[in-house]
Amino acid sequence: MSAPEAVPTSLDDAVAQQAERALDKLAGARAAVEAVILGQGAVVEETLATVLSGGHGLLVGVPGLAKTKLVETLAVVLGLASQRIQFTPDLMPSDILGSEVLDETPDHKRAFRFVQGPIFTQLLMADEINRASPRTQSALLQAMQEQHVTVAGQRYDLPRPFHVLATQNPLEQEGTYPLPEAQLDRFLMQIDVGYPDRAAERRILLDTTGDAQSKPKQAMSVEDLAAAQRLVRRLPVGETVLDAILDLVRSARPGEGDPAIMRHVAWGPGPRAAQALMLATRARALLDGRLAPSINDVVALAEPVLKHRMALTFAARADGETISGLVKKLTARFS
Repeated sequence: MSAPEAVPTSLDDAVAQQAERALDKLAGARAAVEAVILGQGAVVEETLATVLSGGHGLLVGVPGLAKTKLVETLAVVLGLASQRIQFTPDLMPSDILGSEVLDETPDHKRAFRFVQGPIFTQLLMADEINRASPRTQSALLQAMQEQHVTVAGQRYDLPRPFHVLATQNPLEQEGTYPLPEAQLDRFLMQIDVGYPDRAAERRILLDTTGDAQSKPKQAMSVEDLAAAQRLVRRLPVGETVLDAILDLVRSARPGEGDPAIMRHVAWGPGPRAAQALMLATRARALLDGRLAPSINDVVALAEPVLKHRMALTFAARADGETISGLVKKLTARFS
């Protein structure tokens, strides 16, 4: 039985006018990204929804699927200052945050000066984040949650907006380290990047092997993005959608969900998952030209929001269960 759609409360005139402007800008931005990133419509949508929600995204897939190119394209299209960090086993936290150096003035006085690291940007691409050690990965924790870093006891605020889009190779590959659970929880979505279909791969071959390739074009400014992010938080959410989010997240926790499903789950998502799903469904609706989310948005975003916030028991892994399969079972009740 299908759940009823959300019935949004009325938007005031000011928000309605903001929404009209934002819808045009976002449609242009999405088209500009998809003109360069071919055959990955769902990935583009989820990544844009992550940024619109003010969050961070984890792009997971094998090498060669344009994950890095997607982040570079987004920086241009959204008009964001960007930096890239290539994570390697010998990368140190100071290579990300920055460090203090000892300066000497002409009168021979010495003082420490903080030299900012690449994290001081609006869009940080953490390339192959799971190639670095857990100690280095954890250097991003404070920045991702609190929008500032602390070095030698001093606080340094990061630019606004601040987003981390990290790429990750599958954990089965050699030379990778699993991300700590606390860091995974700070990613609003885990966006799985799969292989393109045949038609899309044909377009990729024609577009990228000639003498002229598609180049990203700016479609939004930082001010446009900030306005859209504020609008996302003002969009109304119907009671049915709110209840669906709560029911879904709570049913993914051991001791609260269906015992037949939860016996496979070692630990489940916390309140941050519900917050992420609430924002992401609003952002997806806006990208789709709607001014309120529906239950379909909740179902569509359940897997990228929940899968990195859940863990299987050893017995479930031995039986061949997957987090994706369990999330599909949890969302089946809303279909």
